[in-house]
Amino acid sequence: MDLQQASAPVATRNPLTFAWLAIALVVVLLDLWTKYLASTHLELYQPQAVYSWLNWRLAHNPGAAFSFLAGAGGWQRWFFTGLALVVSVFLLAWLLRTRREERLVPLALVLVLGGAIGNTVDRLRHGYVVDFIDVHARGWHWPAFNVADSAIVCGIILLLLDAFREFLAERKARSGDQPT
Repeated sequence: MDLQQASAPVATRNPLTFAWLAIALVVVLLDLWTKYLASTHLELYQPQAVYSWLNWRLAHNPGAAFSFLAGAGGWQRWFFTGLALVVSVFLLAWLLRTRREERLVPLALVLVLGGAIGNTVDRLRHGYVVDFIDVHARGWHWPAFNVADSAIVCGIILLLLDAFREFLAERKARSGDQPT
């Protein structure tokens, strides 16, 4: 690496950074739009059947995933907002350091980033996150979720797949280095 590359701003190292950030923006906008639709067309906690296993069901979640700390008295709103902002800065810094040829990691990062921002907007505007997707089977209901939650889960799965792929590549490289 020459001196010019080392002193270049990090954001210029990957010319696709803005394209990746556009995907995060799409996630945020889709999340907020679907939450608006759910909030204006559904009644709170009244399920609307879509399929035998899926309902639209408006819910307000002041906690985190699976309503963790939902009844904590209000401080959790600011805790989860602050946590999401710190994580978002971390994800953005990671994204800025990705290489042009990388695809899986940047996609994973912007999915998590977009989801985190979407839920943070809810926390700041309402004091809770709007959930509306209710998946169920045989009387058992998965906790209600939204587009942001789905993006976060998909992003984490992609990060895990990338880590597993790297693990396998390193394992294969190590096994090739040993004499037979």
